Amino acid sequence: MEPKLIQPTQYCLYARKSSESDERQAMSIDSQIKEMTDLAKKENLSIKDVLQESHSAKNSGQRPVFMKLLNDIRTGIFDGILTWAPDRLSRNAGDLGMLVDLMDQGKLIHIKTFSQAFSNNPNEKFLLMILCSQAKLENDQKGINVKRGIRAKCEKGWRPGPAPIGYYNRSFNGTKDIVVDPDRGKFVTEMYERTINGESGRSIKKWADKVGFTNRSGKSICLSQIFKILSDSFYYSEFEYPVKSGVWYKGSHPPLITKDAFLKVQQLKSIPPKAKWGSRNILFRGIFKCAGCNGTVTGEEKFRKRKVGEPRHHVYYHCGRVKDPNCREPFLSEEELIKSLLRFINFMAMAHPQTLKFTPKLKQSMDSYNSIREETLIRQDINPNGNELTFLEYAQYILRSGSNEEKIELTKVFGKQLYIHNKEISGSPIR
Repeated sequence: MEPKLIQPTQYCLYARKSSESDERQAMSIDSQIKEMTDLAKKENLSIKDVLQESHSAKNSGQRPVFMKLLNDIRTGIFDGILTWAPDRLSRNAGDLGMLVDLMDQGKLIHIKTFSQAFSNNPNEKFLLMILCSQAKLENDQKGINVKRGIRAKCEKGWRPGPAPIGYYNRSFNGTKDIVVDPDRGKFVTEMYERTINGESGRSIKKWADKVGFTNRSGKSICLSQIFKILSDSFYYSEFEYPVKSGVWYKGSHPPLITKDAFLKVQQLKSIPPKAKWGSRNILFRGIFKCAGCNGTVTGEEKFRKRKVGEPRHHVYYHCGRVKDPNCREPFLSEEELIKSLLRFINFMAMAHPQTLKFTPKLKQSMDSYNSIREETLIRQDINPNGNELTFLEYAQYILRSGSNEEKIELTKVFGKQLYIHNKEISGSPIR
């Protein structure tokens, strides 16, 4: 009887390098592949394929290449793994459990690292589990140590991360601190002063561009950066870390403003009591475009204080000024917009009725309104056949008493983009 031939182990060389800070000292992927390829030639091991990825092994099941490797082992493509060290395979209990489970099933016969080997026997599997668990422990401890270091830094008054505009991070004789930017700090202070004196964000943006106030990249600051500066407590030497954690620290950096100035700006930016953003749906936001610059027309709420009673609520529409910050299209109230829309509907219904395109929702809404209208006319002894519903009459009803959805559907009847120019709606931009 001929002896049974023993098939050589089919190895897959797996190399991994994480970009995270805890693995900066790990060998590069190319170095791992070279070292393990040389080892395979020296020990006459058969490498069937090479797999590599740059991904952290902290969390289970998150590495696509490693999951492919496990699946290939399950299907019998490989039965051995070559890798630089056990921690290249796993730094978490989930992935380690899958590896050991494949060894228990006899599908993973051998794991070979640069200095060790692990086969399907209790002692070697136990050692593999200890080494990978040790890697997990190191990860967990590093996470704790990093958080402790950050907390200690905050307690000393230094906020982690890059300093905001108006300051810069300085490293001097091995020590790090945050100092005032001599080129930008004075502009931040003046920005708060201008806000307290009643200037708007856009006015401050024009002033900042005029005086050459830029970010550290040399680019003009945008409006959102201005509002971010005006909302950062760091400028009066207090900061919250992490953000929204409720944990506050006293900064060791020199303040650019007083706390009173910061609170005054926040008060000027705030909304009157009992009036919240989004308390009313801004109906036509994003529906129309500016005829002057083709920018989107946006809407915003205004709350005007009264001597007696709740603040009066208004909605105004205007060009978002994204495409052209200097666009001169004027504001118009929602009441003015609705009146202009009715005038445009009246003109189109009279002059170009063939261009009107009724959506299924709009037809259903018109039929429903017409049924109610006919029933009302019959009750008043009026023959509804002699009083046909006109589209203008229906539009007046919807814009006065219809739902928001019906009002939006009404703007779709023209089948094209609508524009606003000098508070009037038109069907085309300015040529």
